[in-house]
Amino acid sequence: MTAPYRPSLDEISAARARIASHVPRTPLVRLDLGLPDRQIFLKLETLSPIGAFKLRPALNALLSRDRETLARGVATTSSGNMAYGMAWAANRLGVPMAAYMYAGAPQTKIDGVRRLGGEVRFISMETWWQYIIGADRPEFPELLINPVSDQAVLSGNGSIGMEIVEDLPEVDVVLTPYGGGSMTTGVASAVKALRPEAKVFAVEDENAAPVTAALAAGRIVDIETRPSFIKSIGGPSLVPQLWPIARELIDGAVSVSLMQVTEAMRLLFAKSKVVAEGAGAASLAAALTSQHARGNIVCVISGGNIDAAAYSAVLAGNIPAP
Repeated sequence: MTAPYRPSLDEISAARARIASHVPRTPLVRLDLGLPDRQIFLKLETLSPIGAFKLRPALNALLSRDRETLARGVATTSSGNMAYGMAWAANRLGVPMAAYMYAGAPQTKIDGVRRLGGEVRFISMETWWQYIIGADRPEFPELLINPVSDQAVLSGNGSIGMEIVEDLPEVDVVLTPYGGGSMTTGVASAVKALRPEAKVFAVEDENAAPVTAALAAGRIVDIETRPSFIKSIGGPSLVPQLWPIARELIDGAVSVSLMQVTEAMRLLFAKSKVVAEGAGAASLAAALTSQHARGNIVCVISGGNIDAAAYSAVLAGNIPAP
């Protein structure tokens, strides 16, 4: 696996131009809560055609390859939204597509992949993680696009950060959910280049917070995770190829509880009629609770693909079962 690097503004700008005809610019809207020390803004990636930010990196990853490279099809490893995004992009380009997913992935995302003509190949969580970190790969002929460390993925994600600073030049803090880290790294690459004084924080589920653990230890560590209904962030460790870049760009990590996340999900619905999955609402949970959240705060609401039963439980005031 080729080591990724921090994408430049030129690369991010090129990615944005490449995907522009397929992905509408998502709005940045103010969430007026009357808080005296912070103004909260929502970057609504939930309004993407697939309901999540992953369409940006998926499209850029395919559109930056030549047709000969894509001739045998494409594949990716995903807990859900990257698979969904890749299926959408592959469908649009007429390319065969397969997704390596674990059985516990949200059904709405599995259904989305299949509806768009993608093939879902279920693997164990252990195998899934080995594919993510590049320690193993499937024995199939498709081009395997890593959802975390592929360079075109990082540039595609950077388009989010570029739009944030254009829409709110005086942004002080950007909060991004941290799964594999590609979104946080891409967003931070653009934000730090355009507004160096802005701070970017990785947001994690306290039940699986490898960034917090790595920052405390000064190195990547393996952690014990606890079951959670949030599927798109957290993991047993960090992707080693990406961590050196992410560590240089982020200003810290914020871990949030399931109660805080579900409260943020309900607030998004009540105040803005925004449906967010757990990972998508985690940034708002951090904005409401973290001591770092002061000034003009942008929360990247990364996705809204949540199973109906789980979302109904949240709206009823409960924490969904893992």
